[in-house]
Amino acid sequence: MVQVAAAALYARISSDQDGTALGVARQLEDCRHVAADLGWPVADEYVDNDISAYGSKKRPEYQRLLADIADGRRDALIVYHPDRLTRRPIELEHLLQVLHDGRVRHVRFVAGGELDMTNGDGLLVLRLLAAVAANESDAKGRRVRRKLDQVAASGMPHGGWHRPFGYEDDKMTVREDEAAIIRTLADRYLAGESLRSLTTWLQKEGIRTVGGGPWLSGTLRQLLMSGRIAGLRRHRNQIIGKAAWEPIITDQQRDRILVRLEQRKLTRERTPRTYLLSGLLRCGRCANQLFSSRRLAARRRYVCLSGPDHGGCGRLTVVAEPLEALITEAVLYRLDTPELAAALEGRASADADTIRIGQHLAEDRAQLDELAGLYGSKGITAHEWTIARQPIEARIRHAEVALARTTRSDALSGLPGQGSTLRAAWSEMNLTRQSAIVKAVLDHAVIAPGTAGVHELDPNRVSPVWRL
Repeated sequence: MVQVAAAALYARISSDQDGTALGVARQLEDCRHVAADLGWPVADEYVDNDISAYGSKKRPEYQRLLADIADGRRDALIVYHPDRLTRRPIELEHLLQVLHDGRVRHVRFVAGGELDMTNGDGLLVLRLLAAVAANESDAKGRRVRRKLDQVAASGMPHGGWHRPFGYEDDKMTVREDEAAIIRTLADRYLAGESLRSLTTWLQKEGIRTVGGGPWLSGTLRQLLMSGRIAGLRRHRNQIIGKAAWEPIITDQQRDRILVRLEQRKLTRERTPRTYLLSGLLRCGRCANQLFSSRRLAARRRYVCLSGPDHGGCGRLTVVAEPLEALITEAVLYRLDTPELAAALEGRASADADTIRIGQHLAEDRAQLDELAGLYGSKGITAHEWTIARQPIEARIRHAEVALARTTRSDALSGLPGQGSTLRAAWSEMNLTRQSAIVKAVLDHAVIAPGTAGVHELDPNRVSPVWRL
């Protein structure tokens, strides 16, 4: 009988979707029986559960096994089958070198018997088995990719352990309570709220992700950008068509979300911190923009700043709190006026144009992706790619600007005629929501010079220019 002092048992399974580890448990049980029959004492067991041996993903226990063999702490190895060790010939050669250097001469397989590592025939068999396993993995990969392509083309969802937020476990049926949250998030983001503000709201409301974790700005960004919630099927990082499930938001909403995300990235737009009217005030002396300012231990102010960085006259200052209160009251009053209702009716009549712009934008983006694919496959030269993409990118920029204009009054969704209701709830709103409502109604306000010695805000100093 072969004398062994310290045998190692190795078990691995590629996929454990239910997380029970029953597959590797069965492999270990069979390996233990072999060790007992041979009279080999088991020094340790090494288990990689739910990890493929074909890809590049690290297998921690396999690496630990190799380290122990290299250190001379193991003199025999028992595995269920050679393909549990590796499915790549190049990796097999590394394993054989480690076994040789570690003086492991006895490798036993539950399904396959013993292979003599000192025998050329044994090594040949092992190499052939690894080549067969690699070919099987290649064939399986091709079948899986073909199946995924077919599933994607039909608009059906792919597999996965977790259901998407907003949908039931079948990944098709809309879960209405979560869908309502998604619609609220989309509306409020288009209304001007930041991702950070919305994640704070989700946390405050106790709303968790499907996995039970807290929402982060990056997670929320991916949700709002996803084609899934707009009923679009994504495959290989491209939108390939309509999905089989019902959308939660419209294509046009998603297009406007993508435009706003891109605008914020390009302009580095910041969320207002403590000033409601940032960017909305003009100096009545020189027409320059007023900037927020706070003196040490003094009240918040808006000031016209001089100098090369700002270019104002430097001769106008207004205290922030009474001005913000005055303009807020004017905005809430205007929400209940017939003029605002008429302006919004005019915007609604342009919805058909918005849909048309969104469709053209989607077509141009798809054409740009197709062009990049041609360049990537060397179907066209870099010069041809540069020349061809310029008019497409120009059309995309034009469409994005046009779509951005349609978002200006999204902050008012459901609010016209609700001025008195908003007035009662105004103090409970966060600053980004307040700012979005104000910006949707007010284009800017001109602040006239004050009267010397007068410390109260004269309403006549304020001349609002309404957007709607």
